[in-house]
Amino acid sequence: MQEEAAALRAKGPAVLVELPGPIHAWSITRHSVIQALTGDPRVSRDARRHWPDLPGIPAGWPLAPIALQQSFFNSYGNEHRTARRRIAPSFSPRRVEQMRPQVQATADRLVEQLAALPPGAIADVRQALSLPLTMTVICDLFGVPDHLREKLGTAIDAVLDPSVDSERGLAIQAELMDRLTELLRYKKQHPAADLTSDLLLPPEPDQEPVPDAVLLDTLFLMIGAGYETAVNLITSAVQALLAHPEHLARIHEGTIGWEDVVEETLRVEGPVMYVPLRYAVEDIDLGEGVVIRKGDPIIIGFGAAGRDPERHPDRPECFDPARADKEHLAFGHGPHFCLGAHLARLEAKVALATLFEHLPDLALAHPEEQPARVRSFIVNGAVSLEIVPRPA
Repeated sequence: MQEEAAALRAKGPAVLVELPGPIHAWSITRHSVIQALTGDPRVSRDARRHWPDLPGIPAGWPLAPIALQQSFFNSYGNEHRTARRRIAPSFSPRRVEQMRPQVQATADRLVEQLAALPPGAIADVRQALSLPLTMTVICDLFGVPDHLREKLGTAIDAVLDPSVDSERGLAIQAELMDRLTELLRYKKQHPAADLTSDLLLPPEPDQEPVPDAVLLDTLFLMIGAGYETAVNLITSAVQALLAHPEHLARIHEGTIGWEDVVEETLRVEGPVMYVPLRYAVEDIDLGEGVVIRKGDPIIIGFGAAGRDPERHPDRPECFDPARADKEHLAFGHGPHFCLGAHLARLEAKVALATLFEHLPDLALAHPEEQPARVRSFIVNGAVSLEIVPRPA
């Protein structure tokens, strides 16, 4: 995926690509252009207001759950700012730091299970640590009951594969809505001190409650983004450290810290590659003969920005947590900057510190092989990463 992004970057500030549908969209992979467009009021996420081709999109379009969801994720201007303000305080640095004990306790439990495996046993760090840690944290935050967590996670993962046909897309989308509806029904019957229960209340005392359709899409956005990003971040960081053990030595020496590892992983292997879709509110001239016309769809390659040689001329593709400049756009930029960035960073730092401090002899099970990648141009990560927690 990074190789494809590099090829697109070399072709120009924006390149037309074909997405499922099929539809054509402008792919943006240059750091400077991503920054410019994501902060530009001439670019919108609201398909209903700014995408003239929307009426022709077929039922079962696999990108619909993300591109067409009715939540602040796809709202524009003041509507976006108002809806975002309702949720943002729950993900502030202060609130996230209050979650540290819970994150640490979950990481301790999962790493203890890895440490209990017999010497030489192989485990998948994604399934044994990255996924259960992040899923537990986000589901606790939104009050998802235990009996729904695995089913909801499976439904969200299926939606992130945009390669399915329309018939399968309809089935996947129906399953996701069924699971989210089940969650919403449960929380209406069992309100508690969690974010789902908060969202069920009217935004203001004199206002009507948020419609169920908007609540369902908001829950999909917040729960899905709340674990999928961090799952790939943690897994990619483990792979990078085990492939380059010299950086582990630097951590033990104190010359770099876990924050350096996390930020460099975000730069080199951003856990989200593309976020579909955005739309030009008016014609946008990017130079080099490229003009994005009003109504044209756009996909932003956030996961590619950190490897842009114009922004990082010194070995941009190399993992080096000691480098001074690790700037990236892995969590987006501008008004739609990821609300969960602080939480994802906390989860990753806690997971990595706990894993490597308790299992200092951790090794890759297949160091000569590259693990298969998730089948998606939306998320960027390994399907699995097999490790040997305690070499024989």
